[in-house]
Amino acid sequence: MNELANQYAADLTSAAWRTSSYTAGDGRCVEVAPLPTTGIAFRDTKDRTLPAARVSRAAWAAFVTAVGGDGGLARG
Repeated sequence: MNELANQYAADLTSAAWRTSSYTAGDGRCVEVAPLPTTGIAFRDTKDRTLPAARVSRAAWAAFVTAVGGDGGLARG
């Protein structure tokens, strides 16, 4: 499988979700979880029934750098 297929094949039922340190405190939250060897998953905490987005570690690191934070998992 290619990297993208591996990311979407990863089971998130036992993912270690963490709330972003940049949470506004008013329900506008993003959670992130590492995917085993493949990347990062992230989701909106307002509706956890929606599918989580998944990206490579390199893409996550680029995003976090662009927004100016460590994202909690940039080094993970």
